[in-house]
Amino acid sequence: MTTTLDRAPHRSTRPARGGFGRLLHAEWTKFRTVRAWVLTTIGSALVICLVGLLATAAVHERGGDAPGALPVGPGGEAVNDSFTFVHQPLTGDGTLTVSVSSLTGEGEDGGGGGAGPKGGKGGKGGKSALAPWAKAGIIVKDSLEQGSSYASVMVTGAHGVRMQYDFTHDTAGPPGEVSPESPRLLRLKRSGDVITGYHSPDGDHWTEVGTARLPGLSRTPQVGLFVTSPSVAEPTGTGTGFSPAVATGTFDTVSLEGGWSGGPWLTGQVGRDAGTSGSYTRSTGSGAVASGGGFTLTGAGDIAPVVGGPAASGVRTVENFLVGAFAGLIMLVVVATSCITAEYRRGLIAVTLAAGPGRSRVLVAKALVTGSVAFAVGLASAAVVVPFGGSRSAANGFPMLTVPPATELRVVVGTGLLLATASVLALALGTVLRRSAVAITAVVAGMVLPYLLATAAVLPEGASDWLLKVTPAAGFALLQSVERYDQVVSVYSPATGYHPLAPWEGFAVLCAYAALAFGAAAVLLRRRDA
Repeated sequence: MTTTLDRAPHRSTRPARGGFGRLLHAEWTKFRTVRAWVLTTIGSALVICLVGLLATAAVHERGGDAPGALPVGPGGEAVNDSFTFVHQPLTGDGTLTVSVSSLTGEGEDGGGGGAGPKGGKGGKGGKSALAPWAKAGIIVKDSLEQGSSYASVMVTGAHGVRMQYDFTHDTAGPPGEVSPESPRLLRLKRSGDVITGYHSPDGDHWTEVGTARLPGLSRTPQVGLFVTSPSVAEPTGTGTGFSPAVATGTFDTVSLEGGWSGGPWLTGQVGRDAGTSGSYTRSTGSGAVASGGGFTLTGAGDIAPVVGGPAASGVRTVENFLVGAFAGLIMLVVVATSCITAEYRRGLIAVTLAAGPGRSRVLVAKALVTGSVAFAVGLASAAVVVPFGGSRSAANGFPMLTVPPATELRVVVGTGLLLATASVLALALGTVLRRSAVAITAVVAGMVLPYLLATAAVLPEGASDWLLKVTPAAGFALLQSVERYDQVVSVYSPATGYHPLAPWEGFAVLCAYAALAFGAAAVLLRRRDA
């Protein structure tokens, strides 16, 4: 008869030789002396760079509607800056007060359903279509150059009175639509580099809407009336479409106080429609007509950040150059998994654990080595491919969707953090599962596959959002370069590159998975027989 005895896990009884630093050095030496690991790591960096730069190989055959370089706002972001402008220079401080009695819209045939018909004149070949973010009001602009600093107070198609400045800042005032029976009185006051917007229902009682500080504002900025209108969003059989639209605003009274030039009002168009209203704007035209003591302005375009949609057609983003990060991530996952599973397969794990000062410390040392190597690969690759890809795309006729320097830095560093965290997750799963193929499959199925399904538009939008919130694929939000703004209508979905979580929130989800897997791996490593 055979008796089976319980066998306790192998434990080293010898004292640790050296501290954690020596253990870390040993793991690094082990990593750099395994040729397959080193070659795969180098290969991952090359793949990230080469695949990313392939996106710059095409040359844009410029035509009449070819995209040009987008204006850049004061914060470094790509912007729309196109509107009809009636203006005068203001020397020093001053105040401009207007009464807006109507804001109507007109769209091209087949457009406008998304905004719903709002009072507007349907001219020949057009239909009533006032965009919810059509704008009419007063603006202080540093210069007539697109992208220059500004502050404005305005009425909108469906969002009431707003105070906006420098493209990304938006403050809500009182809601409601404007009409001849219910005009809106607006006032913009300049005091140095501080611009304050006001609203009044009757001209006697004024309420502050918001304040903007514009450092470096010219002593003689251009100040006056403006009208603009982005395209109108409408549902289509395949998603959301955008129909060209223009807006017309009526200003009944205009009064000035302060250092005005006293000269005639100048009428012009700042920029062009920047892709937001297309050929319909060019066919209907834009301009201003003086009427009594006021003006009627017609215009199209927008004053807002570019976030996608028609304004970004033919424009490349930072993410376009990081497509290779998916292949690089999988290669680094293979390396990280092999760092532990190869020792189980060859029977060397007992030697490693016996030489180390503690089983958990061995796992931590392996995680630091693999994570640091992956971080270096991601950081170096992104630091090369992002700026080079942008400049080469511009040279080939594809302008970049410019982002602030802080955002570009976050994407570059985030590439390293994403690869490092994925490698630690793979190492932990390799420790738990002890099989390379199974662990690699688990990482790909939990991280890469959900991202591809969510962004390929094969799932309903709700399901795609869910995948990018609760799976490790949430970590890819760290690479998103274009922000979402409530005051800009676009298609905000995973299929167009927008994650449901903010960049650091998504990365936190991935870190939570890696921490849970690492904790489970440390517990099992201590309890199991080597």
